[in-house]
Amino acid sequence: MKLSARNVLKGKVKSVTHGVVNTEVVIEIPGGANVVSIITKTSAEGLGLAAGKDVYAVIKATNVIIAVD
Repeated sequence: MKLSARNVLKGKVKSVTHGVVNTEVVIEIPGGANVVSIITKTSAEGLGLAAGKDVYAVIKATNVIIAVD
């Protein structure tokens, strides 16, 4: 796998919650932090996502927005 994205985090799927159209995927990365992604249900099924599966979270973003009260 070769990607142009610089931020690739390897982890394990912690949970997969299917909705009607979208699926929430929680990935646990080393150190115990979680990365949560919402992808289409079709994509989740096509990738065969299930708890315990090794996956990569690939993050490509041009903006990081931080807010405080």
